[in-house]
Amino acid sequence: MSKTFELIAAGFGGQGVLSLGQIVAYSAMYQGIQTTWLPSYGPEMRGGTANCSVVVSDEPVANPMINHPNVLVAMNRPSLDKFASKVVSGGYIFINSSLIDEKIDRTDVNVYYVPTLDIATKVGNPKGINVVMLGAMLEVTKMLETDKAIEGLEYFFSKKPQVIEINKQMLAAGMDYIKNN
Repeated sequence: MSKTFELIAAGFGGQGVLSLGQIVAYSAMYQGIQTTWLPSYGPEMRGGTANCSVVVSDEPVANPMINHPNVLVAMNRPSLDKFASKVVSGGYIFINSSLIDEKIDRTDVNVYYVPTLDIATKVGNPKGINVVMLGAMLEVTKMLETDKAIEGLEYFFSKKPQVIEINKQMLAAGMDYIKNN
């Protein structure tokens, strides 16, 4: 039986949602499974809306477009409003509770509220909210093996080697948050 994850990561430009998606795609490649990454953003980028679609599957991916994701990462309220109703029953919604105080009223999905800014600040890098959320999402979904996620993260940040270690800590902090809450 195959397992396919269809992820939409969405938020404001500058929150790292496109980076989160790229790290997932790179990690899937390191794991030897099929993947696509499709970004979507307004011309203003930082501060504007941004989202990406990532498909991770052990079978060939025929189409990178996602209409009904089984995983949603919502980093801001407009993204939650736009995509929450599209998540399939039984899917996962990860909410950046540092910015979104709304609770989801759907009972047919698994919802996780992650205070990304609080966690990232405690670790020492408030800009790392996307990697904190990535860690939380990976811990719940088991979409990727942790060591492959680390390889994907290292590749993504290979041009900035000075930030690799702090981002590994961010990933671990997101995973630990899920394990302990």
